[in-house]
Amino acid sequence: MHIEFFVEEPSAEAALQEIIPKLVNPEISFRVHPFEGKPDLLKKLPDRLRAYSGWLPADCRIVVLVDGNGQDCRRLKRQLEGMSLRAGFFTKTKPRPRGGFQVANRIAVEELEAWFFGDPEAIVAAYPRVPIEFAHRRRFRDPDAIQGGTAEALERVLQRAGYHPGGLSKVQAARDIARHMEPARNRSRSFRHFRDALEQLVAGA
Repeated sequence: MHIEFFVEEPSAEAALQEIIPKLVNPEISFRVHPFEGKPDLLKKLPDRLRAYSGWLPADCRIVVLVDGNGQDCRRLKRQLEGMSLRAGFFTKTKPRPRGGFQVANRIAVEELEAWFFGDPEAIVAAYPRVPIEFAHRRRFRDPDAIQGGTAEALERVLQRAGYHPGGLSKVQAARDIARHMEPARNRSRSFRHFRDALEQLVAGA
């Protein structure tokens, strides 16, 4: 089995390169395709999906991952689902009559960095000078509800500990933290939705 991932930016690619091997068996291959931001992905995705629909092997699946960025997630999900259905794919929301789907559309709420806050132990493992007590602060208890931008919040947490003094390198931070993430303990609801959808995608194949 092979899975194609479409993500909006290189930091998501860096994170998934570390996370996916923890979620699927080694015999499952995968490739991550980053776009130049969310608008670029949403613009190009319909044509990309139509191109894939013409040759996608029976044992190949697709996962689309975008950030919520404060948008209405239901509306964004409908937009992604519509692109997939118009390209001729069965999705998790509208599977085959007998079950199974080819495309899973998932949203990181509000941003990918919320997934990192969902696993504070991974942040501390990657950046040991960060005190684990930060995770007990009220604003970090629900990773998907952090106000003011999760990338900005992560930058502040790391810079207070002396990391990324010149500004957050999102790709490097994603790689560093995702390497230590344990999917089973993540507190981010949107990460758990992603994890569970991927498991169902693989099981249905």
